Amino acid sequence: MSLWKKATAAAAGLALAAFAAAAAAEPLKIGFVYVGPTGDFGWTHEHDLARQAVEAHFGDKVETTYVENVAEGPDAERVIRQMAQSGHGLIFTTSFGFMNPTVKVAKQFPDVKFEHATGYQRADNVSTYSARFYEGRHVIGLIAGKMTKTNTVGYIASFPIPEVVRGINAAYLAAKSVNPAVKFRIVWVNTWFDPGKEADAANALIEQGADVIMQHTDSAAPITIAEEKGVLAFGQASDMTRFGPKSHLTAIIDNWSPYYIARTQAVLDGTWTSTDTWDGIAPGMVAFAPYNPVLPKEVVALAEYARFGIMLGKIHPFTGPINRQDGTPWLAAGETASDGDLLGMNFYVEGIEGTLPK
Repeated sequence: MSLWKKATAAAAGLALAAFAAAAAAEPLKIGFVYVGPTGDFGWTHEHDLARQAVEAHFGDKVETTYVENVAEGPDAERVIRQMAQSGHGLIFTTSFGFMNPTVKVAKQFPDVKFEHATGYQRADNVSTYSARFYEGRHVIGLIAGKMTKTNTVGYIASFPIPEVVRGINAAYLAAKSVNPAVKFRIVWVNTWFDPGKEADAANALIEQGADVIMQHTDSAAPITIAEEKGVLAFGQASDMTRFGPKSHLTAIIDNWSPYYIARTQAVLDGTWTSTDTWDGIAPGMVAFAPYNPVLPKEVVALAEYARFGIMLGKIHPFTGPINRQDGTPWLAAGETASDGDLLGMNFYVEGIEGTLPK
């Protein structure tokens, strides 16, 4: 080989090495699709805190972007596809209604990794993840049953999907176990985030005699109303104490940060595979805001006993005997619900009044 050819080959090798090094140094682009605003101080707020934790943990190895207030349906598909087209290697879609759009776009971008929250459809490049929120509902249900003086607990529900139905049933069964006279009043608002509708629902429930308000919606409006009306309430997904220092008893906190960091690391390491994750209190995905000092010591002790019991596997929120709303048997004495039963739950348990929307 001539000297010129050798020099040319060496230069080409150096250029290729430089290109490879530059490519390796490019950060992993991670996208987040949010159903609500990052300022909802609930569900989306907690996901965005996890996004920030990813940035803090990995530094310049990652670059994150997000789109908030994405409607479930065609708009979600458009947003997810735009993220995939713009070089994102990992995309978190963070609402149940994003499931079908996520799976559809994932088929078109097999090299992109997708993580879908609360869904059940998976593919080689689509993982699913959720938290066992019903474990937290059991704990706050015990508190609600002990703290209500009118024996009426108001529940603001979003959509009649299994996740929400499970939460209602878990909270009711727990409350009933410590207060046989308790009743649940449920208002379905058919939205995840609408402060106006949530406030109206809270007011309606208080007018019906509820002196404790629970919610499976994402704004702090119910807490604000509870504070104004002098009743008690629980936050949703995040610590909402600031909106009701007197009324806010505690909140179930969705702690996504460890999961997001672990899944990002897997992509960076090249070890990411499609998985289904459903974690609860024991792994730390379900946590709690500080207890309000107004709670009697014995009520805190009851809640902590349940929390540690669930953590240790000694307590299961759905342990028989439990009947369906129509009185037909569901779980025999001592029998616990399977994950399959819980994931497909589409009925109220016995004692809950009203009709479950279809």
